[in-house]
Amino acid sequence: MSCWELKPKSINEVRNVVVDFQWKLSSGELLTGTPTVTSVPTGLTFASIVVNTVAVVVNGITAAIGEAVQFRISGGTAGTRYTLMIACGTNATPAQTLEAIDDNQNRPQIEVTN
Repeated sequence: MSCWELKPKSINEVRNVVVDFQWKLSSGELLTGTPTVTSVPTGLTFASIVVNTVAVVVNGITAAIGEAVQFRISGGTAGTRYTLMIACGTNATPAQTLEAIDDNQNRPQIEVTN
């Protein structure tokens, strides 16, 4: 199951990204706190990293408030594919931290083009 939709971006573009975590959350559980986003290799800039405060649609599926991470990506080097590491805490008891990894152990990736 893919809970993100990342299209290639050019070096000069700034792209909005939404990653849906609802498939990893238990009933009534929500994302909380400030998510973290990093990449391998480094070179991308991430901004406005937040848990969604309105319902958002990812690949045709609606994620309710508190079920997705939103951020902006800029920069990068042309011809490079970046793997994104995205994590966020939840309001579970005890608290837990979830990562954006799908059922096949894949992480979101984005390609930077000219």
